[in-house]
Amino acid sequence: HGSSVPSMSALKRIAFGSCINQQAPQPIWDTVLADKPDLFVFGGDTVYAAQPPWSYERLRSAYAVQAGVAGFARLRQTVAHMAIWDDHDYGSSDGGLEFAHKHESKAAFLDFWQVPSHDPRRTRDGLYVARWFGPPKQRVQVILLDTRWARSPLKPTDQRDAPGKERYLPDPDPSKTMLGDAQWQWLQERLRERADLRLIVSGIQVVADGHGWERWGNLPLEQAKLYALIDQTRANGVVFLSGDRHIGALYRETRNTPYPLFEMTSSGLTHPWQNAAEPGPNRLGPLVTDLHYGTVDIDWPTRSVQLALRGIDGLAQRSQTIALDSLKA
Repeated sequence: HGSSVPSMSALKRIAFGSCINQQAPQPIWDTVLADKPDLFVFGGDTVYAAQPPWSYERLRSAYAVQAGVAGFARLRQTVAHMAIWDDHDYGSSDGGLEFAHKHESKAAFLDFWQVPSHDPRRTRDGLYVARWFGPPKQRVQVILLDTRWARSPLKPTDQRDAPGKERYLPDPDPSKTMLGDAQWQWLQERLRERADLRLIVSGIQVVADGHGWERWGNLPLEQAKLYALIDQTRANGVVFLSGDRHIGALYRETRNTPYPLFEMTSSGLTHPWQNAAEPGPNRLGPLVTDLHYGTVDIDWPTRSVQLALRGIDGLAQRSQTIALDSLKA
């Protein structure tokens, strides 16, 4: 599972993407491979197999189709990678805690991604995991959150497709959870560890605002808890990566945060939402609505990070440069 890169070599380029329809053409892999990333992060929905009634056979078959895609197979063989699921590989559209087949779905995920038998994900609930790369002073921590396994039911909208509340309404119920107790405790321990840059990967958007699709803002107390935890643990260097939305976008949040929290959403490796339009109160620039993937380029000598959303030609359509030293609680 990405063991081809010694974890002590400093990462310079990380590529990221989500939402792959296994039946669709996938020309984007040639572009990604030409970019020569040191690490690729799969942010969820690596296959689509959630249409009810759910079936283990259909999920296995979707994974088998995806495994046979030449560019994807080449990336898996030649680039270190990490992966988390979102709802369509989890097996329930917008699903959470209540999904009845999550144990079987998890087994299929672990097999597809060839997760070793000694990996902690094989013995604990959910698929959250963290890895570290690079020597001291160039340490990158990559934290993949599972926002499906333990997530409480969301509050359905009272006006479907109405702007800002398309599917869900924010629910301030204090009993609801995004991660579950065990994963929250684990995350607190990870955030106390030393790192220069921490990429926190969430299938669903974290800081994005202004829409009523799935996002952390559906459970505002949980979103506030995440920001407070970064503050309490004095975790520097946090940048969020997310998927799910079939768009690309960059965001910056400064309300009730320990320092500016940036998020890159990259979701459109095969089928972006080409006529997407929505308010983005904390978005940096317009949406990206064509085929794209994300890159995180780290310039260690200047201690800066560039987030970019790149099209099929490999050129940046949106980018944001961040000084690592500005990400400090």
